[in-house]
Amino acid sequence: MSLRKIFVTAGVYYVEIPEAGLYLLCGAPADSVKHLIKRGLINTTEKNGAVFENGPNAILLSDAAVQNGHLCNLAEFPVLQMLYRQGMLIPNHPNNTGKKPILIGMPEQLGAQLRYIHRGNYGLISKEEMIKAGIDEAEADELMRIKLKFAFGHIVPPDQFLDCLPLADEALELEGGVRIERIIHNVFKVSHGGESVEVDLNLATGEIYPCPYPLSNIDVYRHYFSVIHSGDGDGWDCNRPAMGSIITHQGRIYLIDAGPNIHQTLDALGIGKKEVVGIFQTHCHDDHFAGLTALLQSDQPLQFFATPLVRASVTKKLCSLLSISESEFANYFDIQDLVLDEWNDIMGLEVMPVNSPHPVETTNFQFRVLWAGGYRTYAHLADIASFSVIDAMSTDDKTVPGMSFERAAKVKADYLQVADVKKIDIGGGMIHGSAADFEGDASEKLLLAHTARPLTDNERRIGSGAPFGSIEVLIPGQQSFLLRDANEFLRSYFPSVGSDRLNMLLNNRITTFNPETIITAAGKVPNEIYLILSGKVEMLMQSPGGSHYLFSGSLIAEAAAIHNQPSTETYRSLSFVQALHLPADLYRNFVQRFFSSADLLEIREVEERLRLTFLFSDAVTATTLFGLAKACRITRLNAGDTFSQLAEHVHTVGSGNLVSKEDGITMKSGDFWGADSLFASMSKTTKEIVEVSQTLVALNECEVYSLPLKNVARIPVVRWKLFEAFRNSHFYAGPRYRASMRKSDDVDNA
Repeated sequence: MSLRKIFVTAGVYYVEIPEAGLYLLCGAPADSVKHLIKRGLINTTEKNGAVFENGPNAILLSDAAVQNGHLCNLAEFPVLQMLYRQGMLIPNHPNNTGKKPILIGMPEQLGAQLRYIHRGNYGLISKEEMIKAGIDEAEADELMRIKLKFAFGHIVPPDQFLDCLPLADEALELEGGVRIERIIHNVFKVSHGGESVEVDLNLATGEIYPCPYPLSNIDVYRHYFSVIHSGDGDGWDCNRPAMGSIITHQGRIYLIDAGPNIHQTLDALGIGKKEVVGIFQTHCHDDHFAGLTALLQSDQPLQFFATPLVRASVTKKLCSLLSISESEFANYFDIQDLVLDEWNDIMGLEVMPVNSPHPVETTNFQFRVLWAGGYRTYAHLADIASFSVIDAMSTDDKTVPGMSFERAAKVKADYLQVADVKKIDIGGGMIHGSAADFEGDASEKLLLAHTARPLTDNERRIGSGAPFGSIEVLIPGQQSFLLRDANEFLRSYFPSVGSDRLNMLLNNRITTFNPETIITAAGKVPNEIYLILSGKVEMLMQSPGGSHYLFSGSLIAEAAAIHNQPSTETYRSLSFVQALHLPADLYRNFVQRFFSSADLLEIREVEERLRLTFLFSDAVTATTLFGLAKACRITRLNAGDTFSQLAEHVHTVGSGNLVSKEDGITMKSGDFWGADSLFASMSKTTKEIVEVSQTLVALNECEVYSLPLKNVARIPVVRWKLFEAFRNSHFYAGPRYRASMRKSDDVDNA
C-alpha cells in the first residue's frame, strides 16, 4: 500500500505517501497541528543525535477561506512546525536537506497564505508602515532595529522558505509520481502508484472545526473586578487552550486575546459571545489571534482595544488572510486605540499597554480598578522576552539590529511592575520569557503560563498555575449585574414604557440552567418565557437541521406566550445559562396593558419570519430584529408572478421557490442576494462582480423579505455570513446559487 488516507478531524485529513517522501496535511484550520499530535501523527524522533518532530511536509489548502463562519486556512503554525520543530530551516539539522515546506491550493488562497504568513512572521514590515500607524521616525528606527534582531537582520518573504504549487484545471504533478487533482469545489483526488484517495474538505451544514482538547462546563460568577483564566498553554499544547484571560469589570466581559477555539472556551465558561464587550489584543500570532473572527457572532461590533501599532499589524494580517481591504476591519470592530505607557480609562477599568520586544508588534497590559485602600491590579505578560535575550540584543550602536540599553532597562522594569496578580509567559527560547527572571518579583501572586511542558521544581517554587476556569477575585461583586443587564434589555424592547412598569417584569427571579437542559419543549404551551442574560441556547426547529443559536438579550418562546399557543421550537441550553424568568400570563398582560399589543404582535410576527431565515437565525437579538422587522418589506407572490427587486436591499426567500429566467438558477427558502456591492471592491482577482438577480419568477407561492442594505451591513454576524457567501461564490463557483459547484463554473483566479 503506497498511499494512506487518515481522518484527522472534521474537514482535515492526512495523506501519507512514504515512497514519494510526501506527508500531506489536507486542510489547515486553527490548531490543526494539535489535532495531528492528538492523533499520533506528529511524534518526537531522533536522528544523528538530533531530537526533533516528524509530521507533514506539505499542506493542501481549502478552496474556501471561510466555512460556517470559521477560518479554513491558518497555515502559520503548521509551517512553523515544519521549519523549526522538524528542523527544515535549522542550519546543520539532519532534516535541512534543501527541501522546503509545500503549499498547494487555488492561486488566490496561496497568495493570501503568503501575505498572512509574512505578517505573522514580522507584523509591520517597514519603518514607513510604523510611522503611518502613528509613531515618530526615531521610535520607528528603534523598533525596526529590534524587529531585525529577531529576524536575524533581514525581512525575508515567505516564498523564499516555502514552495507554492497552484492547482488548476489539470492535475498537479509532484515529485515522486504524486498527482493531485481538484474534482469539484473543495474535493480533491490524490494519486500515486496506481492507487488514489479522495479528500473532501467541505464541512457539513452547521458543522465547525472541533476543539482538540476537552473543556469542562463551568458556571462563572461576574464579579466587580476579577480575572477568569481561559488558557495557560501555548500554540503547541494539545491538552489546554493557549494563554489568555477574561476580565470582568462591573459584570462586563472583556477578553485578553482570542486564541483558537475561543468559541468553545466561551461556551464552556457559560459566556455568550453577545456578552463580550471588547477584546484587548496583545499581538497577532495565531495562538492569540486565530479566534478573532469567531467573535463576530454578535449583532453589535466588538470593541477592539490595542495600541495603534498592534492594531495595524492585526488588521494587516487579518485582511491579508481574507484578501479584503483594511477598511473592512472597522465594519466588524469598534476600534478603540490605546495610548502606550499611559492609563486609559474604560468605564472605570484602567489599562496601561507597555511595549514588549517580540518579532511582531506586542504589548503587555496592566489593569487596575480603584477600591478601598487603593487600586487592585492585574498584569498580563504574554509573549515576553527573557532577560538573557534582552541583554544579548542590547547595544547603543544604532547602525546594527538590537535595542538600546535604556530601552532594555525600561522593558525589564515594566515586566517587574508589582501587581496583585501577574500572569507570565515562561515559554523560553528566543522569543518567550523565563520564570527565573521573576524569582524576586514582589507581586502578591505570580501565575506561570504559555508552555506545553510540566513546570520544573524551581518554577513551581516561583509561581502558581492557572487552570482553565479558575478565577482571581480582585474586587468581589456585591450586586447582581445580570439584573442590570435585564433592565437594559427590557428598556430596549419597550422604550416607551416607564421604569415603574418595567419593574413589574424585573421583579422576578433569575434562573440558572445546567448545560444540555431543555428549557422549553416544542408542542407545549409555555407557562413562562425567559430573557437570556448569559450563556448560549440552541433553538431547535421542527424541520430537520433547523438549529439556531441564541445569546444574551434574546427572549425564549415569546411568540408562543403572547399567543397562548404551543411553542413550535424546542429551546435547549448548550452551556450554563442564566435567564430572567417571566410568567407567561404576566408578560402577556404587560404587553396588552402597557404596549401597543397589535403593533407589537405585527412586528413580532415579522421578527419570527426573519428568525427562520439563515441570515438572521443566529446571535441576532430581538432588539435588533425589531428594527429590521420595521424596515422589512414582505412580497407575496403566486406561481408565475415576477419579483420586482429593490436597489440597495438584501433579499431573502422566506418560503417557496423562484427561478431566474436568464440562467435557470433556482432560489429556494433561505437563499439571499443583493449584498455583493458591499464586497465588490475587496479583491482584484475577480473579473467582474455580477449580481445573480436578473428576472426572478415564482414557481409556487412565495414570500420574499427585502431589507435596506445599510441596516443589514452594520450587523457583524450577518455581514460575516454575507461575506462568506460572496467569497465562496465569486471566487470558486460562479453565480451564488448553483446547486453544484462544477469545475466549469469556476471563475478565473489568475
